[in-house]
Amino acid sequence: MPQFAANLSMMYPELPFLDRFEAAAKDGFKAVEFLFPYAYAPEELAARLKANNLQQVLFNAPPGGIDPASIDQAWNSNTRGTASIPGREKEFQQGVDMALRYAQALHCPRIHLMAGLLGTGQTHTTNRATYVNNLRWATTLAATQGLDVLIEPINTRDIPGFYLNRQDQAHSIIEEVGATNLKVQMDLYHCQIVEGDVAMKIRHYLPTGRVGHFQIAGVPERHEPDVGEINYPYLFDVIDEVSKTCQWEGWVGCEYKPKLGGQPGGTRAGLGWFKKLA
Repeated sequence: MPQFAANLSMMYPELPFLDRFEAAAKDGFKAVEFLFPYAYAPEELAARLKANNLQQVLFNAPPGGIDPASIDQAWNSNTRGTASIPGREKEFQQGVDMALRYAQALHCPRIHLMAGLLGTGQTHTTNRATYVNNLRWATTLAATQGLDVLIEPINTRDIPGFYLNRQDQAHSIIEEVGATNLKVQMDLYHCQIVEGDVAMKIRHYLPTGRVGHFQIAGVPERHEPDVGEINYPYLFDVIDEVSKTCQWEGWVGCEYKPKLGGQPGGTRAGLGWFKKLA
């Protein structure tokens, strides 16, 4: 069975963020991920991980901005990354530098670099060179720390105008960049919405060695994985089957919004799917 990491940005919304580490550990998770750590000192986050015997497996580089206030402002104003945006290369590099400092403090082996939104008159073609060049720079720097860099195809229903949407696009970018530490963050929620045929996508792409991380959520509401149209137990079996042949040992991030989220005990009440697999 795959290894599951609780996404603390989405799960346990009924608790203050720093209290979510303990809640995840008590519910049986051995690892966590989240969107952004920058509102907190890395030492504080590292202490929470250590106290609860948790591994940090993923977080995002800043979506924009280079200090905690501007990062929050960028996210709240719908900035969704700078990796593919011409003219924002310096901001991108400063964000990667910040992310790598946090990754080192948290012993996190991978960071996600969001591609960003296409601007007026921009296309996948016009922005590709910027994206490729930025990723080459970032992967070279991340390699000095032994870290992987991830890129994620995201559906345009949730994030209209996002640069990267399909698995084949992401793998094409990786081939062009040519860095062994650049991998795909394969979110099965986004993949189902954009492409479908998810089991065959796993069978096709996982053996390539270019999938660094999975994420899951129910479709279409993005609730627990046992709510909605995807048969996740079957997909978990597919991941297990393929992993045995290609020696994949990564994590599956639970990036979903609990159906009872915000209510006392709401996240735990929806973990029946996880308890069945424990």
